[in-house]
Amino acid sequence: MFRYVLMLILMTVLVQAGRAEGDFTQRGDVRAFMDEMVRKHGFTMSGLSSVFSQVKLSDSVLKAISRPAEKLPWYKYRRIFLQPDRIRKGIEFWHENSTVLEQARAVYGVPEEIIVAIIGVETRYGRHAGNYRVIDALSTLAFAFPDRAAFFKSELEQFLLLTREQRFDPASITGSYAGAMGIPQFIASSYRHYAVDFNHDGVVDIWDSYADAIGSVANYFSKNGWTPEQRIVMRASVTGNNYTRILSDDLKPATPAKDLKSYGVSYTSGIAPDTYVKLLNLETPGGYEYWLGFDNFYVITRYNRSVLYAMAVYQLAREISSGYHGGAAQGGQ
Repeated sequence: MFRYVLMLILMTVLVQAGRAEGDFTQRGDVRAFMDEMVRKHGFTMSGLSSVFSQVKLSDSVLKAISRPAEKLPWYKYRRIFLQPDRIRKGIEFWHENSTVLEQARAVYGVPEEIIVAIIGVETRYGRHAGNYRVIDALSTLAFAFPDRAAFFKSELEQFLLLTREQRFDPASITGSYAGAMGIPQFIASSYRHYAVDFNHDGVVDIWDSYADAIGSVANYFSKNGWTPEQRIVMRASVTGNNYTRILSDDLKPATPAKDLKSYGVSYTSGIAPDTYVKLLNLETPGGYEYWLGFDNFYVITRYNRSVLYAMAVYQLAREISSGYHGGAAQGGQ
């Protein structure tokens, strides 16, 4: 907690200092970034100066990024997303977009419920896509958030390339406090790599086209290694303390199923011995629950690098699927 308080104080000071300088484009770090964009990508200095002269550093962006929901324990995080209203609206969204969702599954192999759950977690099915100007959010994080400055400078670079390619006005695009955009909340690099024109109207529109948003999410999962008809997670139990040796922050499955018994981990369904899994421990009010994550679970974490996020998507998908199919939960364990 102290670290975040200290960070918040530091960020506020940095924002105030940036404002005190007057013209944002005269900051040394901003000038260096603009010089690099000219050298690497052929932007004009006058064009970049026009964009960055409109930038407003944001205290609220810094406050928001310093208190991510992923810092909560699982049982509190789960409550945010596994709500009756979000489940009900997910079922409605599936019914309203069933044809497109079916087409996305046919093309990319990603189940409808996973696509729906991603959009439900990200923006409540397109209802809350963020009101921050992306240029402000990314500039704030690139130049006033040292912990992840390199990442957000890269995304700012990608955003400027994106707006040039798509002929967008950089100052007109809105999104989340972290610069994520549209119905699926793609950051700029994700848009450039994975967004698709799924309704074939000649425009890649993740802001107003549910078809493009659905196809883009499915393409993202497919390109990041989603395997159709494969497990996502499985319940597990542990005995002794040996299992702690395979708990880690690394999200990629790295433990062969054949070795689980030696670590005191048991499970109920069959797994091929050479299948790699990740042991997950999720905090509950009474202790921890344990799961095994498979490669498809890892793919979900590529969308947001958090076990809590991936599990919320999985469980929301199960609830939505159950409601859509009349109460019989589909797929997974």
